[in-house]
Amino acid sequence: MAACIFLIETSSKVCSLAVVENGKPVFERTDGGQSSHSAVSGVFAQEALRFLAGKKPDAIAVSEGPGSYTGLRIGVSLAKGLCYGLDVPLIAVPTLKIIANSAVLNLQLSGIALNPSDILIPMIDARRMEVYTAVYASDLTEIEAAKPVIVDEQSFSNLPAGKKLFFGDGSDKCKTVIDLPDARFIEGVNPSAIAMAALAEEQFAAGDFVDVAYFEPFYLKEFQATSPKNKVFNS
Repeated sequence: MAACIFLIETSSKVCSLAVVENGKPVFERTDGGQSSHSAVSGVFAQEALRFLAGKKPDAIAVSEGPGSYTGLRIGVSLAKGLCYGLDVPLIAVPTLKIIANSAVLNLQLSGIALNPSDILIPMIDARRMEVYTAVYASDLTEIEAAKPVIVDEQSFSNLPAGKKLFFGDGSDKCKTVIDLPDARFIEGVNPSAIAMAALAEEQFAAGDFVDVAYFEPFYLKEFQATSPKNKVFNS
């Protein structure tokens, strides 16, 4: 189904917005972490709306998490505001699936074809040796749902036979820990608005929307604020 979809990805240090129309990207802006998401996301959104020149998108799609607590809040708030202002539905796309699709697109650009037995394992960095991860087949069918994992040498050893591709900002710290002969690590894979496009279009065609009023980011774990080490008390 042909559609014009406004895409918002703010779950990591990279902030990106894009518009796809009839399956093709027509607008894209990306900030690699030089500025705060709160500073650039609104500017990017205004540029995208000016680009559309009064044409209303068919839906707004946002990366739902897991990821940066602050980044997710900013992205979802922006997406909700646009949905209310434009009176269009909201699509929530799983962040780990976006990262998996980003890896697929990167491999395709490099001329590398996936085998049907290949297994995709995106990782988002959490504390110490913990990551947020999910497991997908080469066609992005979900094998294991998103969950937090404390990585050790036995992690992912229960998966089916096949080359296991690890990527995302949580994968680097796992290279020397995961002891699997068929493990491969891919560098430079991040979530992006463009990597959301095909996934958002699938959800749009299926009518897979979320309630704008009640939708909240998928944090996977509750946010834990840290207290300053040196507390100052007034007498």
